[in-house]
Amino acid sequence: MAMRVYVRVVERGSMSAAARDLGMGQPAVSERIDRLEQYLGARLLLRNTRKLSVTDTGFAFYERSKQVLDAASDALAVTNGDQPLRGTLRIAAPHGVGEVMLPSILLRMRERHPELKIDLVLNDRIVDPVTEGVDISLRLGDLGEGNFIARKLGHVGRVLVASPGYLERRGAPASPGELVDHPFLRVSVLFNGARLPLISADRQEELAAINIVLSTSHWRPLHGLLLDGAGIGVLQQPVCTEDLASGKLIPLLPGFAVPGFDLHALYPAARPVAPRIRTILSLLEEELPALLT
Repeated sequence: MAMRVYVRVVERGSMSAAARDLGMGQPAVSERIDRLEQYLGARLLLRNTRKLSVTDTGFAFYERSKQVLDAASDALAVTNGDQPLRGTLRIAAPHGVGEVMLPSILLRMRERHPELKIDLVLNDRIVDPVTEGVDISLRLGDLGEGNFIARKLGHVGRVLVASPGYLERRGAPASPGELVDHPFLRVSVLFNGARLPLISADRQEELAAINIVLSTSHWRPLHGLLLDGAGIGVLQQPVCTEDLASGKLIPLLPGFAVPGFDLHALYPAARPVAPRIRTILSLLEEELPALLT
């Protein structure tokens, strides 16, 4: 257990974050690390009030510990035929994908493998599965670099929308140049520079000026505000499919498209691939295409 605690502390970069992941109190985590260092007779971590860093010995011990824990998990998860998987599957995903598309897939995974535990971590940043200690990281857009393998699962479209009530009051923009006359709501960090990328029917790219009046760190408040008629904005297609079908949201500028994001599954570049990773990858490839449209 002490080895598992230590690995999570290194991967998360703090004892408090590791404690939350492991469902333990921070004092208990600190005690486990102290006892591990006493047992090994070596300093693994350097701690002060502001930061935690790993010693050279600590990093070497982390790499060996990670190999041992992964091997133990894979041994427990060995499956033949219909034998269920065991152990814990840890997945990281963006909020929209994790909240709207993954629940039904994870339910199917649990139905097929009831002895498998699942730990789902949601955030919208790029997560390297190696450094974050997850089995699979689902990511949108640019992937950056890391010691991982990326498998494309599909493409997530985006739609520029407004509510019928808003359009009755303000009218619909007839061209990209008219977007700046409407209050624009966004998820934070998107469309910096107050420009919205658009692609015309003949594949010409254009950056349209927009008037950003509200930013939020999560898509759900944006979704609610757009439904309430607070302005115009861009949502990922899967999170508003039902609203578009029911007419609660109306797509704008039908002659133009907002570029979407490729969706990839990232997993550690280890051979052989663990059975739990192979299984969830197959399920994702089987189930996700229908949810992305």
